[in-house]
Amino acid sequence: MYKKIVINETEHETRVALLEEGTIAELFVQRGDESDIAGNIYKGRVQRVLPGIHAAFINIGLEQAGFIYVNDVATQSDMEFEEMLLKSEEPDYEAFEEKEDISSKPFKNSNWRIEELLTENQEIMVQIDKSPIGSKGARVTSHISLPGRFLVLMPQSDHIGISRRIEDTAERDRLKEITLSLRKENYGYIIRTAAEGIAKEKIAYEMAFLNNMWENMQQKFKKVPAPCLLHKELTASLRAVRDLLIFEAEKLVIDSRKGYESIIAFMERFTPGLKDNVELYEGQEPVFDAYNLEGDISRALKKKVWLRSGGYIVIEHTEALVAIDVNTGRYVGKHNLEETILKTNLEAVKEIAYQIRLRDIGGIIIIDFIDMAKRSNQEKVFNELKEAFKKDRRKTNILPISEMGIIQMTRKRNKKPLSRMLCEPCFYCEGEGYLISKQSICYNIYREIKRDINDITNTKITLKVNPEIADLLHGEESKIISSLEKEIGKEIIVYSNSKYHMEEFEIFESLKNN
Repeated sequence: MYKKIVINETEHETRVALLEEGTIAELFVQRGDESDIAGNIYKGRVQRVLPGIHAAFINIGLEQAGFIYVNDVATQSDMEFEEMLLKSEEPDYEAFEEKEDISSKPFKNSNWRIEELLTENQEIMVQIDKSPIGSKGARVTSHISLPGRFLVLMPQSDHIGISRRIEDTAERDRLKEITLSLRKENYGYIIRTAAEGIAKEKIAYEMAFLNNMWENMQQKFKKVPAPCLLHKELTASLRAVRDLLIFEAEKLVIDSRKGYESIIAFMERFTPGLKDNVELYEGQEPVFDAYNLEGDISRALKKKVWLRSGGYIVIEHTEALVAIDVNTGRYVGKHNLEETILKTNLEAVKEIAYQIRLRDIGGIIIIDFIDMAKRSNQEKVFNELKEAFKKDRRKTNILPISEMGIIQMTRKRNKKPLSRMLCEPCFYCEGEGYLISKQSICYNIYREIKRDINDITNTKITLKVNPEIADLLHGEESKIISSLEKEIGKEIIVYSNSKYHMEEFEIFESLKNN
């Protein structure tokens, strides 16, 4: 399967799309508000210890305190962490999947009590395991892991793990022997897929780099007051290089020269042989328009998704889970009811798997398929769903169809789904639905003006928007207008109109220059 990464990078926002055979399969969004902080390392201070739920709240300097479970607190023995590493030799840093299995029910697996490990006002080094989601603060762990190109450093363990994707026994033995011979400190390492066939010198260089990074963090921990950021994860663009281009994709296209140069510098340091796979997009049309991605992204924010046959699925987010309902809609079939239902369900399976990946839906997912009378048809739908999720990099667990025609499944979640990232609760309908967020509308205006700029000959542009959008463009997001004026060489005048819907805006070419 041919995979390509397309990156739209601006001063305010970075969007990374993973394309499979030309169709967008996954989307990652990073904005200046730093809502996705997974992987960051902080010096925190224990705010409150809660023995009743075997957890504690950690002040890490964010709006919401992070929370840590007893199993996520590093101890001297760390036997459970050793067991987790032995189970998990997955090289993809975003998906140390078995870690979720252990820590999801921490108090059942630990011999320690939280009050024995942590006390209020204690200073502790923690890493973000899951970014804040909704009203929940970030989930943190003191089991630190530092990913590199070939290795992942696990300083609280002495275990050597090897990627399961490296299947050759001799190569596995070679890599393990190299790592053991180079190891000076009693640290643990995961040997990633990219290390296959790599010379000892390159592994030695990266091991020294990761060890120095860890030593510097420890020194900084001793000097700075809590709370404080000790280490920031790579940008979305560089994470795409590390986790996607290296392991999966054949090509990366980016529309920012600054981002392109940053990626090339990163690759010269770690993977110079892949530099030719990176391309700077310099076309007049916005890069996401050039690859026809905007329509699929807009569709991924809709509650109802139509199927080609005329059926449709409805995706509803609740506080505890996501419910997906399958309906025949306009599709009436040609022969009999059971055949019509089966065809709709099978078509829905592919769309559901696609939408879950694209929207990055995680946690508990309930899928209500149309009831099928034949058990063989139920098994066919179940098997098709399992097959459809084989391409998903996130860990999924899918249970067979119940007697009520429902499939229960879970999918690893470590950040907000796309709908929560790009949308906000709608005040027009008192929170029952969602609007495009005001910030997203500002970015849509930015892209629309760039899209239309070749048709505008005057030196002034008039922009009419809802008053709240106007306030945002004159205030917090004024940098969008100023950077756009500088980029296109035209003055942009923003007018508010209370009759405009929040998502409505109009762009005019000024008739006269004043």
